[in-house]
Amino acid sequence: MFNDVAAVYDRVRPGYPDGLFADLAAVTGLHEGSSVLEVGCGTGQATRSLAALGCSVTALEPGRELAALARQRLAALPGVDVETSAFEEWDDRGARFDALVAASSWHWVDPSVRWRRAHGVLRPGGWLALLGNVVVRRPGEPEVYAETADLHERFCPGNPDWGHPPLEDDVRATDGGWGLADGPGGLFGPTTVRWYPAVQWFDGEGFADHLRSTSLYRKLDRDIREPLLDAIAERVRTRMGDRAPRRYLSVLRAGPRTGRPRRGPAPGGAISRPPGRPQSS
Repeated sequence: MFNDVAAVYDRVRPGYPDGLFADLAAVTGLHEGSSVLEVGCGTGQATRSLAALGCSVTALEPGRELAALARQRLAALPGVDVETSAFEEWDDRGARFDALVAASSWHWVDPSVRWRRAHGVLRPGGWLALLGNVVVRRPGEPEVYAETADLHERFCPGNPDWGHPPLEDDVRATDGGWGLADGPGGLFGPTTVRWYPAVQWFDGEGFADHLRSTSLYRKLDRDIREPLLDAIAERVRTRMGDRAPRRYLSVLRAGPRTGRPRRGPAPGGAISRPPGRPQSS
């Protein structure tokens, strides 16, 4: 999905607040020398902060170009190893970890196996932590979709994915569990949930590049996507003074490993991976 825009992805995708990683360490007990498996590292947006905690990090990334760029970006950090693999297909070679972290990536992992496989690669007492960035808006604040809804309908009418971001207060109210339709059963929990407000500022071209790096726009045909993004960039320049916010609530959801895995393939076995489902990230 993102391999052909790896450099853009690296430049414009948001990271995560320092406070989130401080809380991650406090909640899970991660410390210098802890071992972390990161699933879907992209170009290293969260990996840098995990390494800064002093953890040894094995980072999985199925996108070949993304993984190559992650190796370049993370080469100077000790204890970080980037492997080009999907989590479902990865040969763990018997390794077991203190924590598994997935930053804006867990929704790409096959839901039929992800929880059980996560349970299998963690040590007893290990933790699963899901990080994310939810796009939100605040009442009365200028917001790009509000200024460009007509452009979205002109270039790609009737797309069910179009719509205003949710209000920040409404998102904060959805703080139960793992935030997903499916859950881990008795394999992980109880869940700690914490929110962290953040904002990125872009000029028109930068905002178009940001959208260009997201799955919602990647899945559009190029002859629709590029004229739409050009029009959005021009709208940001002319109506918003060439300065547009992208507001987020970063979220930490963490729970300890409990229970026993259900029957199925061994954690190190190869499992076929279904096509990724379109998401906002």
